[in-house]
Amino acid sequence: MENILGRSLADSIAAKQDFYRDHRQQLFLLVDWVIDCFRAGNKLMICGNGGSAADAQHLAAEFVNRFLINRAPLPALALTTDTSILTSVGNDFSYDDIFAKQVEALGKKGDILLGISTSGNSSNVVRAFDAAKKIGVRTVILTGGSGGRLAGEAELVLSVPSAKTPHIQETHLWIEHMLCWLVDERLFGSLQNVNVPQ
Repeated sequence: MENILGRSLADSIAAKQDFYRDHRQQLFLLVDWVIDCFRAGNKLMICGNGGSAADAQHLAAEFVNRFLINRAPLPALALTTDTSILTSVGNDFSYDDIFAKQVEALGKKGDILLGISTSGNSSNVVRAFDAAKKIGVRTVILTGGSGGRLAGEAELVLSVPSAKTPHIQETHLWIEHMLCWLVDERLFGSLQNVNVPQ
C-alpha cells in the first residue's frame, strides 16, 4: 500500500507540473476568454461525461456561487444536470445529442463551451462543439494525452500530458480551480487583499 500511495502521489504531482511547464499559456488564454465573455454579458457552458460531468457541475457552482471570495455571481451553466432533458434527448434521439441540443437552445454568439473529456473522444462533446461553432460559440477542450478527436475540433486545447486517467482527472480539477481563482483575481482584485471566508 505504501508503494502504491507514494507512486500515485508522485505521478499526480508530475501531471500538474508537466501541465504547468508545457501548457499554462493555454490556461492564461482561457482566463482572458472567460473574462471577456463575462464582461460582454455572455456565459460559460460546460459539459462532460461521468467524472467530467461532476467536474462540469463543480466548476459551474464555483462561478455561480463563489470560489474563495464573496462576489457577484458569474454566469456559468453545466449542461449535465437536467435529467429530464438528458433522458428525453437520449431516448427520443441519441445520447450523442444530449449536449448539442442544449447548446442549440441556450447558446448564443460570444458564449464559451468548455468540454471536459479525459480521452478527447466523447461523441456527445464532439457534436456539442459542432453545434457551438455554427452559432459563434467559442469551443475549449480540457483533455489529456494527445487530446483525441476533440483536440482537432476545439479552438483552444488544454491537455494534461499524461496517459493515466486518474492523474488527468486530478489535474483537471486543479486547472478548474485555477481558472476560477485567476478569473476572480482579474475581475475583483487580488485575493490577498480580501478577507477569505473560512
